[in-house]
Amino acid sequence: MATARRKTTAKAAPTENSELILALEMIEKEKGIPKAVMLETIQNSLITAYKNEYGKAENARVTIDEKTGIFKVYSEKEVVEVVEDEVTQISKAQAEIKMGQPYEIGDVVSIEVTPKDFGRIAAQKAKQVVVQKIREEERNALFSSYAMKEKDIVTGVIERFQDPDRGNYNIVVSLGKLETILPVTEQIKGEEFYKNERVKLYVTKVENNPKGPRVSVSRTHPELVKRLFEEEVTEIADGIVEIKGISREAGQRTKISVYSHDTNVDPVGACVGVNGARVNAIVEELHGEKIDIIVWSEDPAVLIENSLSPAKVVSVTVEPEEKTARVIVPDYQLSLAIGREGQNARLAAKLTGFRIDIKSESQNDGTYTDNGESFDSFEDNTDAE
Repeated sequence: MATARRKTTAKAAPTENSELILALEMIEKEKGIPKAVMLETIQNSLITAYKNEYGKAENARVTIDEKTGIFKVYSEKEVVEVVEDEVTQISKAQAEIKMGQPYEIGDVVSIEVTPKDFGRIAAQKAKQVVVQKIREEERNALFSSYAMKEKDIVTGVIERFQDPDRGNYNIVVSLGKLETILPVTEQIKGEEFYKNERVKLYVTKVENNPKGPRVSVSRTHPELVKRLFEEEVTEIADGIVEIKGISREAGQRTKISVYSHDTNVDPVGACVGVNGARVNAIVEELHGEKIDIIVWSEDPAVLIENSLSPAKVVSVTVEPEEKTARVIVPDYQLSLAIGREGQNARLAAKLTGFRIDIKSESQNDGTYTDNGESFDSFEDNTDAE
């Protein structure tokens, strides 16, 4: 009994061109880069490669078959009555003979001029373009992800120290997919870190450079403290409590003014937390930096009085147009109101935007004595944060 034989058709082996198309389709799925975009980029690069390799004119056009990946080069010529430039023109008679169809004067004819060895050049160029395009898209994606973190906090891991023997050194921090530098100028004086230690940083700027995104970070920026409170205090994240102002001398002291949009919520209590848990977590992150939290008021006199906390104030006289204020404090509170080296008064001035002149009750000449040191009435021209 005769046995029927099944007829089989052998599949053609994949060519270099078809492999390119398969690779583009895979990249489209995995990297999210549209195949059409990559094909267009390859075509543009091949036109340049063709002109450089063969010295051809500007009227060259390269096509790529989206299914087979076959490259072809065409020379586009204008149909004319009399040919004056053989590179860019073709006679009506020649066009009709060559293309096998009628033409009118002024028509454009695309004549294939693909060199025999162009496929090899095209394949090499295509690979280069694809690799370059993937790197470019990955850089753009990385930039986009970090651009969203600009003016926000990121957590990094200490990688290494640059020239630690010099005393002052930049710190290299890993942010996951890229590294950044925490420069000496953005470090809190006296703050120490160790390799592999996790650290929170404020992103001041994100730039897209040819070598990849550049992320600038800081530990001294006042907004770092603000963002830490936004992370730690639920009422701030929910918009119930609002941080109205902040002034900071990094590593030493920060003052923030807060306001509650809900009369049932104490803004200072919300920021301090139960047994000081919330503010203590931030102080720990800032390695012991002192934080004064005060209630914001639309009344400048009240705001200035609050901003001089923990000092007690007898009276505040405000000149709104001149943005100045005269503050009277009890004699025993003068040193506290001014603060060490004028820090408390200076931060209050930054926080409120007013120049503050502090006097004691018993002294009206603008000069006070504390521990044998003389202090002139304090004024600060620094703008509010």
